[in-house]
Amino acid sequence: MNSRAPGTLCDRRLGTVRGMLGLPDGTRACLFDLDGVLTDTASVHASAWKQMFDDYLRARAERDGTEFVPFDTSADYGPYVDGKPRLDGTRSFLASRGIELPEGGPDDPPDAETITALSTRKNDLVQEKIVTVGVEVYPGSVRYLQAVREAGLATAVVSSSANAAQVLDVADLAQYIDTRVDGASAKERGLPGKPAPDTFLAAAADLGVATEHAVVFEDALAGVASGKAGGFVVVGVDRLDQADELRAHGADVVVKDLEELL
Repeated sequence: MNSRAPGTLCDRRLGTVRGMLGLPDGTRACLFDLDGVLTDTASVHASAWKQMFDDYLRARAERDGTEFVPFDTSADYGPYVDGKPRLDGTRSFLASRGIELPEGGPDDPPDAETITALSTRKNDLVQEKIVTVGVEVYPGSVRYLQAVREAGLATAVVSSSANAAQVLDVADLAQYIDTRVDGASAKERGLPGKPAPDTFLAAAADLGVATEHAVVFEDALAGVASGKAGGFVVVGVDRLDQADELRAHGADVVVKDLEELL
């Protein structure tokens, strides 16, 4: 596996690795982000964010007589929305453009100019795309997930998405997951989203596993920061050519695909 100091990091922190899984000795649970780690729904989310933001920014520019500057999937997706709860992502990106909107509420009409209405529109687009485009899985991640289960380790999906249950079912991955903490359940439990560590800590607690015996797998900068803040060993999955940024946010190990750990 790859790290800042190959072959030494896990030895230094937690002893030898466990078998062929690239995990520290004593590991009892693996906590996986979903979008971008197990499934390629990150591209679906990125497409939905772009469509929602571009529609809004274009209409705003036409109304105000200003230049339309579209959402840039390469430059804007990772820093502002990836891995964050939906409302936080909407708020974060708009703030980067100097735009402040009222929060609004769940009863806002679809065309309301509020954080909640825009966020709801993005979620509607994601659900449409999951149905029409489908969900792709990363084959190497599925093989790794199967190996983890065969080794007798507990598993959790920890996702900011409110659609995680639907995605797991469509991708036929629910059978490998012991517990799930997602955007919907986090809201019900009053848990702040990533980069706060609470959702990962809750998943470990649900599995009855101490932090030092669980490993987090994340592709998003906010998610890596979340795992780091919770005191977990963090494996960064580099899907967006941001290995240095993943390490800077706290990843102990960075791989291109989880199959590298087998």
